[in-house]
Amino acid sequence: MNQEVTDFINAVEQPWQVEVCNRLRQLIHEQVPSIEERIQYRKPHFLKNGKYAAVVAPAKGWVSFAIFNASELHPPDGLFEDGPPERRTVKIREKDAVDYDLLAELFKQASGPL
Repeated sequence: MNQEVTDFINAVEQPWQVEVCNRLRQLIHEQVPSIEERIQYRKPHFLKNGKYAAVVAPAKGWVSFAIFNASELHPPDGLFEDGPPERRTVKIREKDAVDYDLLAELFKQASGPL
């Protein structure tokens, strides 16, 4: 794991956001053990074979989790924000019940072909 990403996550002000960021980071590494991580555009980016696979981005009231190469995913309605089909984003808020297993499976499916 990249120390720069660790420092970034640990510097997030809200403890619940730190927890969500760490949980997402863990599921990314569990699904793609060879994933490369780095800070780019002031956010943690995760790359597989040099291609973007995911981004974790804390914001004022949520943590965004973007999955790249997502055109072929079939997520439940309402899970992701509107946006381009090749990049799907979910916003996780403090009180949300998050299905991390579902996010892990969707991430695994999207990153498989990379």
